[in-house]
Amino acid sequence: ELQAAFRDPNSPYHIPEGSQGPASPDEVPSPVRSAAEEGRAYFEERGVDVASLWEQPVVWGDHDAFQHVNNVRYVRFFESGRMRWITSIGHELGGPERVDALLCARGISFILKSIEVNFRRPVQYPDTLLIAHKPEPEPDPKRARTQFLLRAYAFSYAQRTIVSDSTSVITWYDYDKLAKCDPGDEQWAPILARMG
Repeated sequence: ELQAAFRDPNSPYHIPEGSQGPASPDEVPSPVRSAAEEGRAYFEERGVDVASLWEQPVVWGDHDAFQHVNNVRYVRFFESGRMRWITSIGHELGGPERVDALLCARGISFILKSIEVNFRRPVQYPDTLLIAHKPEPEPDPKRARTQFLLRAYAFSYAQRTIVSDSTSVITWYDYDKLAKCDPGDEQWAPILARMG
């Protein structure tokens, strides 16, 4: 039974493969967090809406000739995470019908104006990236009611750190009128709450 306790990852006596046990029988091992738990905790401590986190598995086909994830893939990874973030906003604004309207560009929704990506560390297969988004105010007061910044971060489970980040300009857009707009205070509320 003692051997089983050493092998069970949920046991306080778990010894991960390739590591050594405690120096003495009195030493109580500290709990080991998984990479996913570590990533979630990292973002939660920074005020990110954890309900909107997106896990992005890295596949072999994401590599380029330089044997790391091709830089353009990050734009797609951040896009997938942004859709999860928009889904979270939609649920707060009115549930599944509002989510559908936001994602299918009906009525007032969002449009991506620009995106900038910073590459901090190369990523290789196998890995999973935890994608997080956090809105920030538009610095130009003339545009502050029609757009905002959306920061995105990719946390690598293999490296246990941020490997890429992004800044997008998101514009409120009325798809019926085909024009940017101020959506009103009710629509702004969940965005402003996430900026806090």
